[in-house]
Amino acid sequence: MSFDKQTGKLWVGDVGQNAIEEIDVVALGGNFGWNLFEGTDCFSGDCDNTNLIAPIFEYAQDNGDRSITGGYVYRGTENTSIQGKYIYGDFVSGRIWALNEDGSVNELLSESRLSISSFGTDENEELYILAFDGLIYKLIENK
Repeated sequence: MSFDKQTGKLWVGDVGQNAIEEIDVVALGGNFGWNLFEGTDCFSGDCDNTNLIAPIFEYAQDNGDRSITGGYVYRGTENTSIQGKYIYGDFVSGRIWALNEDGSVNELLSESRLSISSFGTDENEELYILAFDGLIYKLIENK
């Protein structure tokens, strides 16, 4: 999870149980139904979603995508096309995406094939990818 340094919003990449990965923007005191729902699908048998906050985005555990790795809202200056977008990946597939702030557009950025364990930023808010191969990769825009 990470805070967007510009808006103060807390973004969470939440690994699903059996079928769905989700991204949430946390609200103080909000109920995300984490023991009842997997994404927007009922998980526990109690499907009352009254007063629950739905994920801003979710994706199915198919196509090799099985374990979301939460990232950061990009606030650097080197990659202009992803400015203000939430950048996240999948540990199993190595895919990296950019999600706009309201969750309506999700763009595939890379098929990295890395086992992505985390993301980080430097003092200029440029984004880095940490992988299980022991290396750190800087996110660079294809132009």
